[in-house]
Amino acid sequence: MPRGMTNSLTNKKVAFLVAPEGVEQVELTEPWQAVENAGGTAELVSTEIGTVQAYHHLTPGDVFTTEVSADQVSAADYDALVLPGGVANPDLLRTDAAAVALVRSFFDTGTPVAVICHGPWTLIEADAVRDRAITSWPSLHTDLRNAGAHWADEEVVVCTGGPNTLLSSRKPDDLPAFCAKLVEIVAN
Repeated sequence: MPRGMTNSLTNKKVAFLVAPEGVEQVELTEPWQAVENAGGTAELVSTEIGTVQAYHHLTPGDVFTTEVSADQVSAADYDALVLPGGVANPDLLRTDAAAVALVRSFFDTGTPVAVICHGPWTLIEADAVRDRAITSWPSLHTDLRNAGAHWADEEVVVCTGGPNTLLSSRKPDDLPAFCAKLVEIVAN
């Protein structure tokens, strides 16, 4: 078994929901790799089947392929949901009814959700942050507070005071802690 690999996520499937454009690449690829390194299965879900253009901030990065759209799956198909950031990604997701409904279904079924950077915009649209502790990219703090969340400027926030476990981080620098906590939450 390769170094750092565990089987703590064997038989676990994690959805990564992104828009066709604008996802921050490292916020997609590092948690994805953490899930796979722990023996889990990661699945890319988008608003439409096809390609996803990732970015390194404002510079185009790699292109990923998705064969599953948000209107074809539900929370029952997964053990957790990851919402990577990037400014355009969650802004596009929150305008897609099927994506918002999918996100809401994870909360309705008590399934863990992990979100980073600008990703909470989609949670706001799904009315999923009220009375929840959360962190994000700093510019979202007013949006989150206005939606009823308890925002904190911390590397990782784990909120269990709701229907599911909600994991959040602020930015790419927080990814090591975010990924470790993601694997821990999905394993339990």
